[in-house]
Amino acid sequence: MAATSTTPTNQEVQAFRETLLADFKLMCLSREASLLGRKEVLTGKAKFGIFGDGKEMAQVALAKVLQPGDWRSGYYRDQTLMMAMGLLSVQQYFAALYAHADVAADPTSGGRQMGGHFATRTLEDDGSWKDLMAGFNSSPDVSPTGAQMPRLVGLAQASKVFRALPELAASMETFTSGGNEIAIGTIGDASTSEGMFWESMNAACVLEVPMLMSVWDDGYGISVPKKYQTVKESISTALSGFQREEATNGLVIYRVKGWDYPSLVATYEEAAKRCREDHVPVLVHVEEVTQPQGHSTSGSHERYKSEERLAWAKEFDCIQKMSEFLIREGAATEDELQALRKETKKDVRAQQKAAWSAFRAAIDEERLSASDVLQPVDAARAEALRSNNDAGRAEVAQAVRQALVDTAGDGSTARNHLAGWLSAFEKDNVERYNAHLYSEGNDNALDVEPVPARYDAEPEMLDGRQVLQRNFEVMFERDARVLTFGEDTGGIGGVNQVMEGMQDKFGATRVSDTGIRECTILGQGIGMAMRGLRPIAEIQYLDYLYYALQLMRDDLATVRYRTAGGQKAPLIVRTRGHRLEGIWHSGSPMGAIVHSVRGMHVCVPRNMTQAAG
Repeated sequence: MAATSTTPTNQEVQAFRETLLADFKLMCLSREASLLGRKEVLTGKAKFGIFGDGKEMAQVALAKVLQPGDWRSGYYRDQTLMMAMGLLSVQQYFAALYAHADVAADPTSGGRQMGGHFATRTLEDDGSWKDLMAGFNSSPDVSPTGAQMPRLVGLAQASKVFRALPELAASMETFTSGGNEIAIGTIGDASTSEGMFWESMNAACVLEVPMLMSVWDDGYGISVPKKYQTVKESISTALSGFQREEATNGLVIYRVKGWDYPSLVATYEEAAKRCREDHVPVLVHVEEVTQPQGHSTSGSHERYKSEERLAWAKEFDCIQKMSEFLIREGAATEDELQALRKETKKDVRAQQKAAWSAFRAAIDEERLSASDVLQPVDAARAEALRSNNDAGRAEVAQAVRQALVDTAGDGSTARNHLAGWLSAFEKDNVERYNAHLYSEGNDNALDVEPVPARYDAEPEMLDGRQVLQRNFEVMFERDARVLTFGEDTGGIGGVNQVMEGMQDKFGATRVSDTGIRECTILGQGIGMAMRGLRPIAEIQYLDYLYYALQLMRDDLATVRYRTAGGQKAPLIVRTRGHRLEGIWHSGSPMGAIVHSVRGMHVCVPRNMTQAAG
């Protein structure tokens, strides 16, 4: 038999070179966006900036292993990853920085989130699901770092559910391909000190879900070095007790340097393959990443980093190391790389200008319109507004309102026209800034017609728990997407026996026990709901809801709002309280709950029949 040549062809060599240069160009594009973004904040065009500089190489490597249908739950350093997946342009990046209140400009949140908070749009305009297998998906970021972790567990668990229930998966082809999707998470090393991180890592290992977790380790949490953050100054070492061993569950752990391109690519290829095929959680601890501009625009990192540390960071900057690698491998010359960097800088500046022009154009149109309507009522104020090229919508509204106050009692046509203009302007702003706190589509809960209870002439008498149990049984039979989980929910059917016999009938995948970990119980529900399932998360007693309340408030309750109607998480959180059984089984903190979770419907049925619905 003739030997097969392993020598790459000229075409293969050229293709590989082009891939390397494309990766380098993307890294430079993201870096230039970070550098210019900081300048835009410090010159007053944006209020605050937090950027992903220093993490570019690792994110380029991670992007290579992701597939359509995969999910992300990350944080505000992930701009390069989103760019690499084709989900974020530089112009959109700056639109978000300027808080351009239009989803056409900022698809992530329509200007509602600060820059660096990413998401994809998983819903059509009417609130129905898009095809989530058509591309990569990102759940919406939140600012409290660590809060992305519980949701990540649920996103990964959905794949396990789909793989365990092939008939369900086959009926949901726009949500899964047999459960082969992975959920990736990202977090900074300092935020791994949060309890949510540890609870989530433990839950993922116990559940054995396909979760690929990346820790970007730059050695600091704002100004605090990791010797004050993490035992042994290494999160992978601290997690070594979680290490997966033969015939056990646990975590597969990798360590890699954030400036070593070949090792990053190889590590992520192996990590993702194992995560996807074996359905096991994986940690990639990316060490020695840098942060060239410090934490954010709030201050300079030169205040708390030594000259030696700053010099090291410059030497081991991933773009510098990528340049050295490309030159060493003969993929490019120094002059070629400099020309490429110059080209990307020019491109970033052009897209930034386009974003700023589009942002100002929308406001200027309203400013000039207001000036025209204001002119016959208050010419001086109209001229001042017309000449104020920096005015925002607040200044426009203030000028019009003040003119109306000053001319109170004047019934002129011009004043009435001005009042009408303001009314229309305010209506537009309600949609622009306040819409989508709750569903406004066909699944709006408030549009459901109530059905009063009907009783036979001689009704069967049941315990209250049996009324609920029969209701859940019908619900589970009717909709295969429904599943429930919580402390004691599975094996014994709940502490009040409401789920008695349900696990035997519907299986442990759909009716399951969890550990004592309310935060990740909620996170399981959020993530699975985002992937099209209909979870019911059970918190055993109302007093213990506080463990999950921060996540309910900051994540679940705001999903629709912070994505401007782009995502939803139709989750039922079920609990019980008011028992008068000691301090921590008697709680009825309804005021705290109602005011904390605006964006959720809080239902308190007066009897078991009403609870069954």
